[in-house]
Amino acid sequence: MSGILDLLNSDLGKTIINGVSNQTNQPQNKTQDVLTMALPVLMAAMKRNAATPEGAEGLLGALGNKHDGSILDNLGGLFEGGVDSSVIDDGSKILGHVLGGKQQHVENALSQKSGMDAATVAQILKVAAPLIMGYLGKQAKQQNVSSSNGVESLLGGLLSGNSANQEQNFLESILDADGDGSVIDDVAGMVLGGSKKKSGLGGLLGGLFGGK
Repeated sequence: MSGILDLLNSDLGKTIINGVSNQTNQPQNKTQDVLTMALPVLMAAMKRNAATPEGAEGLLGALGNKHDGSILDNLGGLFEGGVDSSVIDDGSKILGHVLGGKQQHVENALSQKSGMDAATVAQILKVAAPLIMGYLGKQAKQQNVSSSNGVESLLGGLLSGNSANQEQNFLESILDADGDGSVIDDVAGMVLGGSKKKSGLGGLLGGLFGGK
């Protein structure tokens, strides 16, 4: 199964990057950098939430209902003239639900690594979150996911497509860190700078941000 980052290299991903970039008035390459880091973090956070029966049922319900993938059927219309405020409000709720109290910390960590201010990072995530949920909804439909185990397995597959254990530790650290930023720097140094492995998430991020 391909990983979530493969989405960004697809035609659909390029349309999303282009649309989000126009919506937030940010360069496409910077927008792609933020999304390249953010998507695995959001997937890892969703996978954690889906590890409980309640969390899995809630996500399954959302993917079968509001986030069934239909938002991706007319991206031209979605981005034309600016994304509707109801979509951005929905994105804000998704981020709050998925990241909880870690939301600001994750946005700050992404801001540090991308060189973009945290408020703009937050805007990018709000626009992207409903689209990511729509992508998950489409995947769930294609794979006939109908149980909590199926949801967890779907998320795990999207993560394992592009992240080895080291990178997984990086994602977990972003979600676990206490917000002082130092853990992010230590772990990012280890994964982005010290990793000899150039494939997968570490290689991709290392390439983006000057890792050795």
